[in-house]
Amino acid sequence: MSYSIDANILLYASDTSSGWHQSAKDFLEARVADPDIVCLTWPVLLAYQRIATHPGIFARPLPPDTAWANVCQLLSLPRATIVTENESFADDYQRVATAVVAAGNLVPDAHVATILLQHGVRRIYSADTDFRKFDFLEVINPLGGKTRGRTR
Repeated sequence: MSYSIDANILLYASDTSSGWHQSAKDFLEARVADPDIVCLTWPVLLAYQRIATHPGIFARPLPPDTAWANVCQLLSLPRATIVTENESFADDYQRVATAVVAAGNLVPDAHVATILLQHGVRRIYSADTDFRKFDFLEVINPLGGKTRGRTR
């Protein structure tokens, strides 16, 4: 089985001032022993890098090399892999984005959701309820419970 992780979980794990910090950190640390494949996407990893280092967004911005070291640590997990856009991405994205009327902040979520769909990844760990709009994804909030999109 495989799954993905959204940027907000990574950000909470890095933000020591967040009330969700310890839960997110514990969740990520448990990935080392996870027998499932974690499918990471560049849009998520780069969103983490952008936000974690941005003084106008992140309460205590990380130095870029520290944030990148966190990304590299994820990439080094025993069962981690990067999944990227396939050749049919444009058509697949159009179908996904049309189904949820992707606009504004939903555009990057539709991007990630389309990549996951293309690779058969049906579970994402996220505190972002917008991912529930994609009916092919099971959305689990490891910080406070489980939410599900519609199932096929």
